[in-house]
Amino acid sequence: MKIKQFEDPGLAHYSYAILSEGAKEIILIDPARDARPYYAFAEAHQATIVAVVETHSHADFVSAHTEIQRVTGAKVFVSRRMKASFPHYPLEEGSLLTLGNITLRALETPGHSLDSISVVLRHKEKDLAIFTGDTLFVGDVGRPDLRGSGEDAARTREELARQMYHTIHAKLKTLAEDLVVYPAHGAGTLCGKSLSTDSSSTIGREIRENYAFQPRSEEAFTQLLLENRPFVPKYFPFDVALNRQGAPSLEESLSKVKSITSIDGLPNGTLLIDTRPEKQFKKGHHPGAINIQDGAKFETWLGSIVAPEETFGLIVENQESREVVLLKAAKIGYETKVAATFLHPEGSGQSTGPLPLADFAAHPRAYTILDVREEHEVANGKIFENSVSIPLSRLRERVGEIPLDKPIVVHCAGGYRSAAGSSLVQSQVKGVAVFDLGEAVKEFGVLQTDQ
Repeated sequence: MKIKQFEDPGLAHYSYAILSEGAKEIILIDPARDARPYYAFAEAHQATIVAVVETHSHADFVSAHTEIQRVTGAKVFVSRRMKASFPHYPLEEGSLLTLGNITLRALETPGHSLDSISVVLRHKEKDLAIFTGDTLFVGDVGRPDLRGSGEDAARTREELARQMYHTIHAKLKTLAEDLVVYPAHGAGTLCGKSLSTDSSSTIGREIRENYAFQPRSEEAFTQLLLENRPFVPKYFPFDVALNRQGAPSLEESLSKVKSITSIDGLPNGTLLIDTRPEKQFKKGHHPGAINIQDGAKFETWLGSIVAPEETFGLIVENQESREVVLLKAAKIGYETKVAATFLHPEGSGQSTGPLPLADFAAHPRAYTILDVREEHEVANGKIFENSVSIPLSRLRERVGEIPLDKPIVVHCAGGYRSAAGSSLVQSQVKGVAVFDLGEAVKEFGVLQTDQ
């Protein structure tokens, strides 16, 4: 028996292949959109992928479960509560899957979502591991506020938080302490609040160290789980729906994305996302383009700034970067939203001038300072006491709140978000200079005031 953990650092996502070496068969747990690593694993072990288990309807990435089903003939198993519209086999409390001398037992573990399950792996008459999806992470549990909308949202998240309390204390806490915990995410995901950087744990360690397992009332637990929640990207509900339906095959879907020679091939008013490094962008870019650089969190910010009902043109640095950013867009199902990709002639178009840093440091009140960090970051301390705080994830909708009587300086914590934020503001406001403080924000460690 062999367990292989696959990691996608960009989305802090873990997926798994469980191999029965005797039967030469594989069950996948929560596969990512790109199925090629799983096919390669199967080929390397001369094994067949016979089943896929989805621990819940994922919000933060698109799964390849239906593609794998079509390619390999594997059966797809999901919670009876998922409301899946693709061919599947429903799992409920106690459902068993057998793979050689390996048995997988489903536990219904609602809390992150109503359809959340965990899967206990038993090998040679001993429970060895549990795949917890987004229910239990290392040092944290899944957020209960990623389901529901409108008037139902508050009620849904409170109900799920209460269900998580019972999942943790009445179910997971009763399991053997030496059971290895394999979660679907690690540090960096928006599906939790304070995950460890460790990729696995044990039930015993979580009982001792995870705040969710500590003795407290249901009311106190619910309140704790619902406070200080990170933002919810725009694409999350879209991915939930797409995963319940089943995504198109990756290669076929990517092949449909057009490559054009210039912006002239796009309809007027098409949203433009420029993925080039910020230094290239600032030398020259299309007016109206937003600079979401290809980087570690490109997928998250693309799906946070661009709504799933929008289409957009994707400006790339070269052919190699085109393939990279398109694959990243596909991880969240956004490849179908790309109207076309194209290159921008370096140095042409609108430029962004450098911030007069010495003047800004001496006279910060001569500028409108826009802080695009998230609310919980600002709550831990402003960098400039006279700044206006609008999170990057909501900036497009709230750009009208920015005063326009002074030059605007945009900052975040390290430079990536301020590049996106300053380009966004520059694309929407006229008659006022917009600057990006960029990495220079690190030079301002204390509150800045005019002297």
